[in-house]
Amino acid sequence: MLTFNKTYFIYTILIFLVEVLIALFVNDSFIRPYLGDVLVVILVYCFIKSFLKLPVLPVAIFVLIFSFTVEFLQLFNIVEKLHLEQSKIARIVIGTSFSWIDLLTYIIGVAIVLLVEKYWLKNT
Repeated sequence: MLTFNKTYFIYTILIFLVEVLIALFVNDSFIRPYLGDVLVVILVYCFIKSFLKLPVLPVAIFVLIFSFTVEFLQLFNIVEKLHLEQSKIARIVIGTSFSWIDLLTYIIGVAIVLLVEKYWLKNT
């Protein structure tokens, strides 16, 4: 179960770098808010798969539930309730504004993971 998968770890690093570049240099109405959310789900999935040898579907479902949980915590202003308003890191990682569309982006991200795992990675 506990393992190190170099391929998933490389994907994790690459997606993380893309996310950082988006955060630093992109300020638009599509890539940053939507593509960034799709990628963050894939990032979390790859990170988990880097260290745990688990089946695709349970990890994908866990990542989706985790993402939904974080999003709903935003609805309840968890950053303020934890008195982390001054923490830029907490505001970025946890987020501060709930959006129903974000839930859709997470579903799209998990769907991409499932499709890639089924049709692309299985053949390589």
